[in-house]
Amino acid sequence: MDRIIKGVMKYRKCHREGMVKQFQQVRDNPQPKAVFFTCMDSRMIPTRFTETNVGDMFVVRNAGNIVPHSSHFMDELTMCEPAALELGCVVNDIRHIIICGHSDCKAMNLLYALRDQEFASQIVAYIDPENRFAVEDKLSQVNTLQQLQNVASYGFLKKRLETHDLHIHAIWFDIYTGDIYYFSRAHKRFVEINELNETPILKEIKTYYS
Repeated sequence: MDRIIKGVMKYRKCHREGMVKQFQQVRDNPQPKAVFFTCMDSRMIPTRFTETNVGDMFVVRNAGNIVPHSSHFMDELTMCEPAALELGCVVNDIRHIIICGHSDCKAMNLLYALRDQEFASQIVAYIDPENRFAVEDKLSQVNTLQQLQNVASYGFLKKRLETHDLHIHAIWFDIYTGDIYYFSRAHKRFVEINELNETPILKEIKTYYS
């Protein structure tokens, strides 16, 4: 707690005034750009590695960046992920949903330890043909893609998805290198977001999601 309290004091001294002004601007003219689902891992700081500001994204965090499929819970159960989707995409008309997984995900490491051996080789071959990543990280990438299907299962998003007014993206953060990957529908794989790929990725997004 010492670190937390000292951090609050530094915030009061260095950042509070500027942030209050930003809060006021967001309150008067809210323009969130995305609903961003990521892991609760303390190494994941999405506003930092996306260089986004106050009011730019609704961020939802849980173990394993999971968005439960709409059929996996009953009406009497309350879960924050569907509520976040409804608040962001229905109430606030946000057009982009981003699922962000990462390497060395403890939730995925545990899930892999419980794996069915019969399917392991198929996952390895499909997601990472160059065999660059550890098998647990391959599973993390597969899990990130699975959440796209789960998001699309919600009826209150169906019309906007069908009319291309709402778009779902997958990105993946490599903890070891700091590199960030975007799932390319054109290439059917995660491609690194870098100086070489920035323009092709933006062109693909415009092509697929406009």
